[in-house]
Amino acid sequence: MTLLECKNLTKNYGKHTALNDISLQIDGGHIIGLLGPNGSGKTTLIKLITGLLRPTAGAVYVNEEPIGPVSKSLISYLPDHTYLNGNLQVREIIDFFADFYEDFDSLRAYDMMAKLQINPCQKLKTLSKGTQEKVQLILVMSRHASLYVLDEPLAGVDPAARDYILDTILSNYDENASILISTHLISDIENILDEVIFIKDGHLHTHALVDELREQDHKSIDTIFREVFKC
Repeated sequence: MTLLECKNLTKNYGKHTALNDISLQIDGGHIIGLLGPNGSGKTTLIKLITGLLRPTAGAVYVNEEPIGPVSKSLISYLPDHTYLNGNLQVREIIDFFADFYEDFDSLRAYDMMAKLQINPCQKLKTLSKGTQEKVQLILVMSRHASLYVLDEPLAGVDPAARDYILDTILSNYDENASILISTHLISDIENILDEVIFIKDGHLHTHALVDELREQDHKSIDTIFREVFKC
């Protein structure tokens, strides 16, 4: 069954076209890399999928539901910036999420906090920026969602913790769910990806299975990306 479908999706900001006629489908049970340079349209696509923006034309469906209250309840979204109240203790934020989301698993959240040695009694603002981002990722991955949308989940995380963060992502989502990851750190996530989507100048450049793309070009996804975008 198709989990996510974008049909002829276009988004204009005045005379500027951020996304132009994007059509794609994603099935459940996959990890997909959403890749492209700054200004390519990745964040706009993410905001359209999560319902934070309305398309100029076209439509988005999650589990065949148009974007709205039902589709939003199926998506767990990690933005590329911290939005949590820094004056709250981590445990208070966990309680808030548990009250707000029916599918939130508090036990899973506390287990991940313990493995990362994060004290839930500390106020969020007393934690380092990297630890705050780990808290935010844990909250997102503690939901039993159908689609996890992660915008730069490794950007503020030190290299030593990246493997653990990736393991946290892989170990804490349902097998029928999918994860859409937008990142610039392609070499760090390449080995966990099933599919890649390249967005270039607001257009869909490539949507392919990772293994098929590697076999076709005899190159890594990171190398293919650099050649496509001349990095």
